[in-house]
Amino acid sequence: MRPDSRLSVALHALLHLGEQGEVITSEALAAMLAANPVVLRRTLARLKEAGIVRAEKGHGGGWSLARGLGSLTLADVYQALDTGGPFRLGPRDESPGCLIEQAVNRAVGTALVEAEARLLSHLQSVSLADVAADVGRQEKKQRTARAPRRKA
Repeated sequence: MRPDSRLSVALHALLHLGEQGEVITSEALAAMLAANPVVLRRTLARLKEAGIVRAEKGHGGGWSLARGLGSLTLADVYQALDTGGPFRLGPRDESPGCLIEQAVNRAVGTALVEAEARLLSHLQSVSLADVAADVGRQEKKQRTARAPRRKA
């Protein structure tokens, strides 16, 4: 089963919007992400409904952040996308007559609820500014690694 990458795509797009600091067309943004502009627009529309991005129409229009990266958490984006949960697991039958299947549903259901709660807790603790800072640290490491070493 192919994983749902909407959260990764949305976060990637938001970080590019934050980096650019200006209105960007969905075509230009899609090129930065190597993504389909139509799929990206669908994702951005969800983020717009949640007040995370703005869309400006007409000549010179495009997408921009409605909130700063520091005020956005990964959980804000995750919840805006309404993916239906992080796992694609579920009961075979919501209301089984079999006591064994009922016990299985309770056990698996409890595990899934706990796992999603832990995931949300972590996502709430990380802002997009934190992720952007990580990008900056990685860029600095790469520049340092590529810099020619001087002989003493």
